[in-house]
Amino acid sequence: MSETPMRARAVVDLAALRDNVRALRARAPRAQMMVVVKANAYGHGAVPCARAAREAGAEWIGTALPQEALALRAAGDTGRLMCWLWTPGGPWREAVEADVDVSVSGLWALEAVTAAVRAAGRPARVQLKIDTGLGRNGCTPGDWEQLVTAARAAEQAGLIKVTGVWSHFACADEPGHPSIRAQLAVFQDAVRYAEHAGLTPEVRHIANSPATLTLPEAHFDLIRTGVAVYGISPSPEVGTPEDFGLRPVMTLTASLASVKRVPGGHGVSYGHTYATPGETTLALVPLGYADGIPRAASGTGPVLVGGKWRTVAGRVAMDQFVVDLGGDGAEVGDEAVLFGPGDRGEPTAEDWARATGTIAYEVVTRISSRVPRVYVGEGGEELPESHDAGDTGGSG
Repeated sequence: MSETPMRARAVVDLAALRDNVRALRARAPRAQMMVVVKANAYGHGAVPCARAAREAGAEWIGTALPQEALALRAAGDTGRLMCWLWTPGGPWREAVEADVDVSVSGLWALEAVTAAVRAAGRPARVQLKIDTGLGRNGCTPGDWEQLVTAARAAEQAGLIKVTGVWSHFACADEPGHPSIRAQLAVFQDAVRYAEHAGLTPEVRHIANSPATLTLPEAHFDLIRTGVAVYGISPSPEVGTPEDFGLRPVMTLTASLASVKRVPGGHGVSYGHTYATPGETTLALVPLGYADGIPRAASGTGPVLVGGKWRTVAGRVAMDQFVVDLGGDGAEVGDEAVLFGPGDRGEPTAEDWARATGTIAYEVVTRISSRVPRVYVGEGGEELPESHDAGDTGGSG
């Protein structure tokens, strides 16, 4: 790895990502696989991660926003690609022209996509979403008949092809939760109704990362994996990444910007919520909440410096925070490791999640574009940093 000095870096291990894709595919050998790269691939970089996922055999890439999907197309992705979070006035025509599968949850969206089809002069690929109980996007069961009927009419008119029927679990990360069986039943009823009405979807899918790992009966034709691809357990109470055969992909480090001896009773950072208990060494880590480090990590966030776990001393500021090294020494430029796979004894994203009262999804996704991504591939080579499609800062 290059020794180019950097204030901070997020090293993204694409070899680990490929291995995670293969491990997840092995959980559902008869299903196709969609790798979700929304929110800049959960902060890891949409384009490099999508490419690596394709190389590992993922047939589909998924995004939330149509702009994310179009950015992938602009970067050269030509495979099956789906996006699902639409609002009125969205780039429907551009998505149709780019051969993106678009999700439709209601009549307004179906009308928008058929209007785009007429403008584009080519049919659209549409996936119908049923709200099986999550209560977010998706057509309610009571309106499903109307949506399916309208979609079938549009298909018969040559305007669209319904390529999928799909949904999303609310509590798949809690195996045995009663909502899981209830949602599966609603989903199966919705699929049967759509097929009885004459639709022939290529893929039926409801399995997210936790369902992929723990609910084989939900795999259907396609598994839709997000956070697990990046080596984070979607159900920490059920199993660690290692338990699921996964490896965390991102390692976040910084170079110490200041090291100094101070006396006891020395206040640290805004508000002096921390004062040194005695003479000690303070080290300055040049990362703050503008970089995605939660302010909630004040006084709690774990950091590896000099081979030992330290804790954020005082408040996290916009650009920096302090750790108290006690009787240990350090040099300016020494490495501070905020999180990684844990191989060197460093904290993991899950450790940061526990320390800040959130989930590991948020920890990695919020790392901002101020932190360069450095891509490491097969054989440990370092790849150029990517700021291309999808790099919108990684903050969710």
